[in-house]
Amino acid sequence: MNEALGVGEEERRRKRILPATLLPIERVIAQATARDLAAVAPLFDAYRAFFAGYRDLDESRRFLAERLATGDSVVFVAWRGDEAEGFIQLYPLWSSWHCRRIWFLSDLYVKESCRQRGAGRQLVERVVAYARETGASSVMVELPHREPHLTEFYAALGFHKDSIFDLARHVVP
Repeated sequence: MNEALGVGEEERRRKRILPATLLPIERVIAQATARDLAAVAPLFDAYRAFFAGYRDLDESRRFLAERLATGDSVVFVAWRGDEAEGFIQLYPLWSSWHCRRIWFLSDLYVKESCRQRGAGRQLVERVVAYARETGASSVMVELPHREPHLTEFYAALGFHKDSIFDLARHVVP
């Protein structure tokens, strides 16, 4: 054995085996539960700060805890090991025309340090699969005008401008 290398290192080099600590950890997309709140709340707060200019971790944690506890929304989390890289949140709507559920994709956020690695795409793909699993007629998403790249991102995943409806909003003071 080569004395310059530690025990087992020469064999790994010969067999081109990486130590377990160097193996890539696979990303897992999982539905969030109340147990995930500590990991997801800071992401939700960062999402709110980025898109709406609101930063209040306590309020973000409370709001998200209520949604998870009451089942008002469905949240999926992109996990790499113990690290939550991003999340996506859906709210249920109903189509009177089709008498079926519609999922409103309200929130998608990936940590800046984890972007451009496929987490956002995987989260949206999981949502589309979930829509099929739940018998939904569609998934809707609002695209902020200040983020034009999102139109291309969602188009690449099968989303398109609705040919029947435009969105109008009445803000309640």
